[in-house]
Amino acid sequence: MTGFRLLAIHAHPDDESSKGAATMAKYAHEGHRVKVLTCTGGQRGDILNPAMNKPGIIENMTDVRREEMAAAANALGVEHEWLGYVDSGLPEGDPLPPLPDGCFALKDPEVVAKTLVAEIREFRPHVIITYDENGGYPHPDHIMVHKASMIAWEKAGDPEFAPEIGAPWEPLKLYYTHGFVPQRMRLLHDRLLEDGVIGDGETSPYEPMLRRFEENSSDIMQRVTTQVDCGDYFQNRADALTAHATQIDPNGPFLASTPEVQAELWPTEEFELARTRVQTDLPETDLFAGIEEEH
Repeated sequence: MTGFRLLAIHAHPDDESSKGAATMAKYAHEGHRVKVLTCTGGQRGDILNPAMNKPGIIENMTDVRREEMAAAANALGVEHEWLGYVDSGLPEGDPLPPLPDGCFALKDPEVVAKTLVAEIREFRPHVIITYDENGGYPHPDHIMVHKASMIAWEKAGDPEFAPEIGAPWEPLKLYYTHGFVPQRMRLLHDRLLEDGVIGDGETSPYEPMLRRFEENSSDIMQRVTTQVDCGDYFQNRADALTAHATQIDPNGPFLASTPEVQAELWPTEEFELARTRVQTDLPETDLFAGIEEEH
């Protein structure tokens, strides 16, 4: 099985490395074309790794994040393209402050979708990966990605929609990526305790997320339809995460457990088949299940 194309639509540089990264690395290694679209430049991202909080970083955040994204794409073996929208930032406070003028989240979803349709018609993906209606988590840029992706899914194959931006192409499957699974984090948390990695008085890096899931009674596994076995590519995922040095704290939850331990305890990545134009049997283990090679 070779020759399929997978397009992942993400809001910011680093999202691709925390959501479906090992799956993309696996498919790229197997000879499929895999492309990441990054909608914004991440200009308003905070420095989340204390080691990177130094002169010259925040002042040059756009250039720094472009360099980080190039290194991450290389680690995963994927193609990459920027869409050029401006990061909205993550509003905080009560009440929430207004979003900045001109930012991605304030764009018309139909206009953003037209940009995505042009990319879909050029790359001709069989499968699209995007976010669910909550954006994976409720960041305004993630929610915009969801809205625009769903419009693009419907319009890309319509010959009457914007014929000037390319010949119609109808993707066959669309998935939501689910990167934050509480059961997985609980297993990793418990292993840290068993191995004595967390000492007396220390806090597991998984605890804040686990508390949030438990408070919200969140069980994303009820929505998962597809688990891709990709443990052999967890090191690629770790390398891609590490490349985003401003955003990923090596002592945080993404890198707290080694790729080997993660592969031992939970060797899959999780997806939800949200739309399909082909017949497939659920649950799945392959995003390309049901797709004929000659398409």
